[in-house]
Amino acid sequence: MALDVVGVAPLYQGPDINRMRLTAEPSQKPASLLKPLVPSKSKLTTIETKRIMSVLDETIHKVELVTLLSYVGTNYETLEKMLGGDIIKAVRKHEDLCHSFLDSVIYLQDKERRLQEEESEEEGWFRDRLFSIELQKSHLLPLMHRIKESTKDILRLLLNNPEAARLSQTHILSRSIEAQNFIDCLMELRGFLFEKLLTSPVEARDKSQFIQDIDRRNKRNQEIINTLEDELVAIMQNREAEKKYKVETEIENWIQKYDMEMGEKQEEYEELDIIHKEEKVQLEELKQKHNVLVEEFSQIRAEQEVNAKKRIEAEQEMLRMVRAATLIQALWKGYLVRSMLKSRKKKRSKSKGRVKKGKGKGKGKGKK
Repeated sequence: MALDVVGVAPLYQGPDINRMRLTAEPSQKPASLLKPLVPSKSKLTTIETKRIMSVLDETIHKVELVTLLSYVGTNYETLEKMLGGDIIKAVRKHEDLCHSFLDSVIYLQDKERRLQEEESEEEGWFRDRLFSIELQKSHLLPLMHRIKESTKDILRLLLNNPEAARLSQTHILSRSIEAQNFIDCLMELRGFLFEKLLTSPVEARDKSQFIQDIDRRNKRNQEIINTLEDELVAIMQNREAEKKYKVETEIENWIQKYDMEMGEKQEEYEELDIIHKEEKVQLEELKQKHNVLVEEFSQIRAEQEVNAKKRIEAEQEMLRMVRAATLIQALWKGYLVRSMLKSRKKKRSKSKGRVKKGKGKGKGKGKK
């Protein structure tokens, strides 16, 4: 059944996985706690269990090969030397069958969708068309059977080719995500089956008993947890009721304190408002007095400026008069000095004339 599903599925890249071994892996938890859950054997000893695991491993290996057929179909030239011409030829034939099958399925799905969209009122015509589509679907069964047989033929060829084992190991990333998830599920199933085959009937009974004990303990613990949770809820509710009462009381105290403080502030505000109004009246009176004083000061200052101007003009006039008097005095003194000098000069010139006349008379007398 698994090969029927993956033989036609499209394949893409997928993650790598590690094949599980035929031996049990040791648990990381303490052996004393998990002893009833861990099988005493680490290997399969009976032929029947080995055959069962061999069949499952072979199935997983075939699924790994089948899920790489799409990759082989798109890389003929690269893989032809590894796999051989017969396998490549079979893969090409298988790919053609898959494409034909998928094209037919897509065609019928589209035809059925369009038929559903039309929804004709003639029920007979609609039933005939629907019957025709179902009949065409039944014709796909032989093609599906050919795909199954083609898949089996390719698997036979791959299993007979030693290089095919390398294909499932070296091209793991070429597998689709869906196919890889399917292989992961098979590997998980293999692990469960392997553990089941390792477990003896006695170990299975002990394991069942251990699980029942754990379940009973879990139930008791759950009852204890539920009781503790109920007690915790009750304690929290009581605490919330106390916390709520305290909060309400504290809020009421704060409201009363706020009202008291606001009343005091209101009284203080009213007193300050009365004082403010009185001071405002006083301020208006002071402003009026200030305006009168400013006007008087302006008049006084104007008179002072006029007096200062007159005083400056008088001082300047006095200065001019002093300078004029000084100049007149200087001129008068100069005039007096010049007059005195002139009078002296005249006196000197007269005395010199008299002397010259006396000398002339004396010379005249001597000549005679």
